[in-house]
Amino acid sequence: MNDPKFVIQVSKGLIRDQRARRTLMFYSVLVVLVMIFVGSTLLWAWLREHPILFIGYWFGCAWITLLAMLLALYDLVKVRGEMRRERRRLERELVEKAAEEKRR
Repeated sequence: MNDPKFVIQVSKGLIRDQRARRTLMFYSVLVVLVMIFVGSTLLWAWLREHPILFIGYWFGCAWITLLAMLLALYDLVKVRGEMRRERRRLERELVEKAAEEKRR
């Protein structure tokens, strides 16, 4: 588990697979929502008494939020790129089909 190559391979797998990426986004947003709720209601008094833990807790919440936002941005770019590639493929297919129809 301490092998950096293993961590990199797992990260690449999570990022490259659309279903895994979206599942990770869903659960990270869910964790952040629970953290916000718990931190602002149940743990509020305790966190206010411990400033270092307060900063660490909310930093962790911000970190997971940033992860979800970056994954969403990456997913947006990836989907748009796939859409462009598919559109070009369909346009080529239509041009070839039209050229074949003219030859007949």
